[in-house]
Amino acid sequence: MDPNAARPKVIIRHCESYDVQAIRKIIREGLEELELRPSGRTLVKPNVVASGELFEHAHTRVEFMEGVLLALRDRDGGMRELAVGERCGITVPTRFAFEGAGYNPMLARLDVKRYCFEEEPQVEISLTHKDRLRDYLFTPEPVASADFFVNCPKFKSHPWTTVTFAMKNYIGIQDDRHRLIDHDHRLNEKVADLQYIVQPQFIAIDAIIAGEGRMLTPIPFGLKLVIMGNNQPAFDAVCSAIIGLDPKDVEHIRLASERGFGPIDLSHIEISGDVTFADARKRAQGFQVGLVRVEKYFEGTAITAYAGPPPEGEKTDYCWGGCPGAIEEAIEILRLFDKECDAKMPRLHVVFGNYEGPIDAKPGEKVVFIGDCAEWKGNLGGELVQIKSKYQARSTKDPHHAKHDDIYSKMVTTTAKLAAARNKSHVRLEGCPVSVAEQVLALVTLGGLKNPYFDGKSIVGFNKAYLEWRAKTATQRLRGIPYQKRGPAARGAGAPELHEETARYLNGGGGVAEEE
Repeated sequence: MDPNAARPKVIIRHCESYDVQAIRKIIREGLEELELRPSGRTLVKPNVVASGELFEHAHTRVEFMEGVLLALRDRDGGMRELAVGERCGITVPTRFAFEGAGYNPMLARLDVKRYCFEEEPQVEISLTHKDRLRDYLFTPEPVASADFFVNCPKFKSHPWTTVTFAMKNYIGIQDDRHRLIDHDHRLNEKVADLQYIVQPQFIAIDAIIAGEGRMLTPIPFGLKLVIMGNNQPAFDAVCSAIIGLDPKDVEHIRLASERGFGPIDLSHIEISGDVTFADARKRAQGFQVGLVRVEKYFEGTAITAYAGPPPEGEKTDYCWGGCPGAIEEAIEILRLFDKECDAKMPRLHVVFGNYEGPIDAKPGEKVVFIGDCAEWKGNLGGELVQIKSKYQARSTKDPHHAKHDDIYSKMVTTTAKLAAARNKSHVRLEGCPVSVAEQVLALVTLGGLKNPYFDGKSIVGFNKAYLEWRAKTATQRLRGIPYQKRGPAARGAGAPELHEETARYLNGGGGVAEEE
C-alpha cells in the first residue's frame, strides 16, 4: 500500500431502531466525515432481493433507504437526478419487490426516480484485467451513467459466497440473463469482475437488524449498527471481521483487494464512529454464516443430497455458487409458504456435479439430477442409469446472446418435465445454474406443496407488476430502443474519470450491439 495514500475509512455507528430521522442524521454525519457531496446523476443501489412480510429481513429496509435519501439531499452538491435502482431476485418483477418493501410510495413521496434494472437498456462494459472470466459484462444504463454511486446493502450471510455485504450486492447490477452467466463455482470471481463496472463513492449498510444463515430467508440478528465507508474491499473486510471472519477467507473480497481495489488488512483501514470495532464484534458474537454443504444441510429430512465436484475441478471440489445453494434457499422459501412442507415431502434424492458414489434410493423414491454438470452411472431399482454431463465450456456462453425464461415459461417447462418422468426412477433438471425459482417449482410438483407464485396474498400484485414490466420492454422495442449497447472500457480501480466517458457515450458517442 502506498504510504502516502489516504487510508480508506469505515465508520461504525449505533442505531437503536429504524427511525428515519435518526438514520438521516447518522448518514448525513457520515457523508460529512468522508467529505462527500452527491452530484450529477446520483444512483442508490439497495439490496431488495426479496420483500414482503415473509421476507422482512432479506432487504434493505425502507426506513433505512428513506434516511439515506434525505441525507443525500441534505448534502446536495449539485445533483441533476436522485434515483434508486435494483434488480431483485430473478423471475420476480423488481416493481413487485419494491412494492413489497414499501419503496414505491416512499420514492413517490420524496420525488425520487425509480429504476427497475431489468426494464432498462443494458450497456456493454469491456474488461481487460488479468484473470477475468470474460472480456465484457453488461450492466443497466443507469449504472453505467451514474456520476455518484451509492451502495446500500443489507448485512447478511449467504449460502453461496459466505456473506453478502457491499461487493456481493453487485449481483443486482445485472439483469436476469446476464446475472446467471458464471453464477456457478466461479461466482466469487464473477463478483470480483463486477467491481470493474463502477465503484461507489459512498457505502452504507443496513445492519440494524442483520440476517444470519441465509440470504432470502435470513434469521434476524439485532446488531443495531449503521456502517459507512468509501472503499468496498475495506468496507467488506471490516464487516467480515466484525462477525469473526478473516476477510482473506472470503474469496471475492480477497480477489478485489489483490486486483487493487482496496486494502483488507485492518491496519491499513481507518475505523471511526461511536461504536468501537471491539464492541461491534461483541454484538456480533454467535452470528452464523451460510456456507453449509448440501449433504449436511438436508440431514434429518426427507431429502438426501449427494454432491460431486463441478467442472474445472482444479478450482474447487464443490459448486458453492450454483445449484446446491439454490436448493437450500428453495426449501426455506417453501417452508415459509407451506408449514407442512417437510411432512408432505416424499423421500427424495437430489444429485449435483460429478457424483461417483452410491445412491440409496428405494423403489418409488425419485432421484433428481440437478444441473448441466450432473454425472452419474449406476443402478436405480434394477435399471442401469447413466447421466452424462451437458456442461458447456464457459467460452461458449456469449453474453450478447444470453437468454432467460420468465417464471411462467419456467412453470410450463419444469412441470411438463416432471410430469413426463412421473413413472420413472429419475429425472434431470438442466441449467447452469438451475435457479432457485426452478428448484422451488420442482419441489412444489414433487411434494404437492403450495406454490408461492400462486399465493393468494400476492398473486394480483405479482401479475400486475409482471404485465407492467413486459409492457414497458415491449414499448421500448417498438420505439427502437436497443436492449444492448456498447459502452466504454471498464473503469477499474481508482479511475472515476471514466464516469464522464460513460456519459459522453450515452449521449450518442457509442455504437449499438446486436439487439435481442
